[in-house]
Order: sequence, then C-alpha cells, then structure tokens
Amino acid sequence: MKKIVTNLTFWVLTAIVSGALLGHFAPATAVKMEFLGKWFISVVKLFINPIIFLTITLGISSMGDLKKVGRVGGKALLYFEIVTTVALLIGVLVAKLIRPGEGVDTGNLNGGAISQYTERAEAFSWLKFLADNVTLQVLLVSIVVGIVLSRYEGRERVLGWLSAASKWVFKGLHLVMRFAPIGAFGGMAFTIGKYGIATLIPLAKLMTTVYATMFLFVFVVLNAILRYYKVSLWSFLKYIREELLIVLGTSSSEAALPALMEKLERMGCAKPVVGLVVPAGYSFNLDGTTIYLSLATLFLAQVFGVDLTVSQILTIIGILMVTSKGAAGVTGSGFVVLASTLTAIRVIPVEGLALLLGVDRFMSEARSITNFIGNAVATIFLANNEKAFDRSMMEQAFDPQTPPPSVPDLPQPELTI
Repeated sequence: MKKIVTNLTFWVLTAIVSGALLGHFAPATAVKMEFLGKWFISVVKLFINPIIFLTITLGISSMGDLKKVGRVGGKALLYFEIVTTVALLIGVLVAKLIRPGEGVDTGNLNGGAISQYTERAEAFSWLKFLADNVTLQVLLVSIVVGIVLSRYEGRERVLGWLSAASKWVFKGLHLVMRFAPIGAFGGMAFTIGKYGIATLIPLAKLMTTVYATMFLFVFVVLNAILRYYKVSLWSFLKYIREELLIVLGTSSSEAALPALMEKLERMGCAKPVVGLVVPAGYSFNLDGTTIYLSLATLFLAQVFGVDLTVSQILTIIGILMVTSKGAAGVTGSGFVVLASTLTAIRVIPVEGLALLLGVDRFMSEARSITNFIGNAVATIFLANNEKAFDRSMMEQAFDPQTPPPSVPDLPQPELTI
C-alpha cells in the first residue's frame, strides 16, 4: 500500500481520471481548472533552458572537439528529416486508404472561430523561427560556451561550479514534478469541461484514424529503429511512463522535457548527445505533429470533395516538411501550422478548420506523446550510433533489480571519431 501511495504514476493517473470526471459532470467548474495545467507547464518551462545550457556545456567541455559536435548535430538533423518524412508519408497513405473525411456534414461551419489561427498563420520564415525559438538560441550559446571552456586552462574550477548548479537545478525539478498530478488534473478537467466528449462523435472516424496511425508509427517504425540496436521499446515506454502520463494530462511535451533528458542520461545516453539531440529534436523532430498535419489536410480535402492530384499531394508534403518544423510541442501550435499550410496551397477552404476546433485538443495528446517518444528514440539511436551508450546503465534503469556495474561512478561514455 505504501508503495502505491508514494508512486507518482498512480497519482498522475488518478488526477487524469478525476479531471475527466469533473469535466464531464461539472463542466463549468472544470473549465476554471485550466490555470492549474498552465501553472504547472509554466513552472516546468523555467527549468528547460537552464538544464539545456548546463547539460550541453558540461558535456561538450568534456568532449572538447568541434568536429565531434558538428558530426552529432549533422547526424541528428539528417535523422530528423528522414523520420519526419516517413511520418508524413504514413499520414498521407492512411488518409488515402481510410478516407476519414467522406460523409462529414459541413452545414454548421463557423468560419469566425478560426480567425485567431489564420491571422497568426503568416508565411513561414526561418529567420523568424530562429529568432523566436529561445530553446534553439540557448542550444547554440551552450555549444559555443562548451567549446570555449574545453580550451580554457582553468576550466576545472568553472566546471565544478556548473556541475554543482546542475545538481541544484535537477533537485528543484524533482520537487516541481511532485506537483505533476495537479497539472495533469487541471489540463484534463479543462479539456473535457470545455469541449466535452460529445464533440468527438461527429469526427470519431478522424479521431480513430489519428490515434491508430500514431500507434502504428510508434510500434512499427520507432520500434524497428530501436530494435536495430537491440533496445526494447516496451521496456523504454515502461521506464518513462510517468512522463508519458504527464504529457497526456497536460497535452504538452514541454511538461516532461527536462525529466526526459535526465532519464535518458540515467539509462546510459552520453550527456553531450542528450544535450544536443533532445533540444534540437523538440523543434525539428515532431513526428506526431507531421502525421497529424498530413492526415488533417487530406481529411479536409475529402470533406470538401477536393480530388487532389499526385502533384498537389507532393506539393503538400513539401510544404509540410518545412512548416511542420515551426510547430514546437505546445498545445495549439500544430493548428496554426495547419492554417498556414492550407493558406499556402490554396485548394482547400481554410474555413474547414472550424470542423477541427472541437477535437483538436483531444488529438493534441496523441501528437504530443508521439513527438515525445520520437524525440527519445532519436536520442537513443544516435547515442548508440556514436558508441556513446552504456548498456549496463540501461539494464539497471529498466530493471532496478539488476546488479549495478561493478565499477562505481562510471565516467560518461566518450564520443569517438
């Protein structure tokens, strides 16, 4: 009994169920709980940039080679582009096969409700994206500082301060994560209270298609990637179950990003790889978002009877390969990117977005969880590829009953050229 009471997974799951029940039976009260979810996410976000800075700076300063940093970064970007393109193609193929948009009634569309998104859906600009993306800015600064420190003779003293600061930041994060059930409760209560389960019925086919496609991508594509290096996807999902529930409850992958970085290090991924891949993947490796965008675009084409040609579909894929990179894992950002994509292709009525308003929040959970898992898998894959992965640490993390490595305080695996 004591083990259950002190288990964070149990409390987060209880909070999600409680929030859903409150949203269903007392929607007016549940909607007022939104501030709890927002509060939790905003507090966790305070830890993201300091953790990225400390993790990367400490990792690179110990790695000390610009060629190694560039190689890992280049491999990461290539991996992101290949896997997100596969995700896009899967979304298109499933939409063409199942055709979830056929037979959907468009008689009650309210175009006015989407104005807030179409106004924000400006033409995609890499300059604006980089200027507005604080996480990427911190990533770049951290790389520069890490390289400078690696060549500084008195770096040991500075690294000692940074290492101590890192321990205190993670202690603070562990304290905040105890309040995860409150954030999950607020997020789920608001979602069910505001939109209601009844909103899912007219678009049940689309919802089912989205969740089934995400499931297929995770357990076929991502599973195959991990199996290449003999890592069990199921064991890994069990290992990060608390973080997955937090993402589910808050509908944002940001809420569990710092905890994921810590767990990846604990399971044997080298600190430099975690520091480089996770923050970059947060902006460039959005598998769930790309699947949703391709499905939603073809869904709306089917709703309005727009028979897309092969060249138009290829154009949509090309546009989404760019615009999806601007959708960070925050609730609602994918909807803005979808609006900008429809505006760019000019063959599907943008007003059709009103159909998705009621269910977008429910599909946001699937997007965020898939993005989250995809980013973690990318890190594990690249750590193995760089021979910067300690399997004994993974076995200990997956099964605490496994005897720890015989050598205490194993050094962080080094990247080799």
